[in-house]
Amino acid sequence: MNAHPRRAVLSAAVSASVLAAAGVPMQAFAQSKIKVAAVYTVPVEQQWVSRIHKALNAAKDRGAIEYEFSESVANADYERVMRQFAEKGAQFIVGESFAVEAAARKVAKDYPKISFLMGSSGKPQAPNFSVFDNYIQEPAYLTGMIAGGMTKSNRIGMVGGFPIPEVNRLMNAFMAGAKETNPKVEFMVIFINSWFDPPKAKEAAFAMIDKGADVMYAERFGVSDAAKERGKLAIGNVIDTQKSYPDTVVVSALWNMEPTIERALEAVKSGKFKAEDYGQYSMMKYKGSELSPLGTFESKIPADLVKRVRERERAILDGKFTVKVDDNQPKPTAK
Repeated sequence: MNAHPRRAVLSAAVSASVLAAAGVPMQAFAQSKIKVAAVYTVPVEQQWVSRIHKALNAAKDRGAIEYEFSESVANADYERVMRQFAEKGAQFIVGESFAVEAAARKVAKDYPKISFLMGSSGKPQAPNFSVFDNYIQEPAYLTGMIAGGMTKSNRIGMVGGFPIPEVNRLMNAFMAGAKETNPKVEFMVIFINSWFDPPKAKEAAFAMIDKGADVMYAERFGVSDAAKERGKLAIGNVIDTQKSYPDTVVVSALWNMEPTIERALEAVKSGKFKAEDYGQYSMMKYKGSELSPLGTFESKIPADLVKRVRERERAILDGKFTVKVDDNQPKPTAK
């Protein structure tokens, strides 16, 4: 992971935070701002974390919470930073515990009066450790449909961070969507074993383009840069980067963390927060994910392809079509 200066936006301590640290029930804070802290292992600019950061900042801007965070936290320091926020009086702690599950869950056990909402592949842990994940396989499938219809070489390159369920399910959905519109399409798949290394992702993309890929699935930053330099197309993931790559990024599968954060905050405010799985709120029916606007590619995508995608999108929203959740590592099919 690239080095990045750690920033922390610190809020002034208030009497409510002192009470929280002392274990006063959550109901006591119903009329005050909720003191929220987040611990991120990557810079807040990174796609996945940026969506959590955006949702929490939206809650802060409307006056619902006080928000402080620490970014680029090493796995070895994660537990220590969580405990620091807990001791300072955080009522609600958010983060990503994928690589630090045992440590994060231990902290939650030690602070049963604090609510925790963590990105995790695991199950909720009573009484106060809830989990979430980016179940955005539905728009990923739709972007795959577009990619399958846009490739001329029938070769699509895919660059991912790590082959974990959270990445695998999106790649597999994308591949299934591409196969629906183009049964002849083949895939090249590379994992760079980093969550934030744009140069490495860019080099991986170049290698695929050199082997004939004319559409790139940009699960990581750096891939769209390679596609732009070589005059190829890219499909975005989690955030919409088309404004930065107007002639390169065709469409993206967007993740909206606001529905998840809003439900969790309401539970904290009402004193009803409990250990549960918030993953479903990342799905399209809850507006937790969506297909990005076609924007600069509105007139460049064949009309019949757009029609097929919109019909599939409507079927998903109506509950008539289910995108399979496949957490297995995707296999390359191109030689």
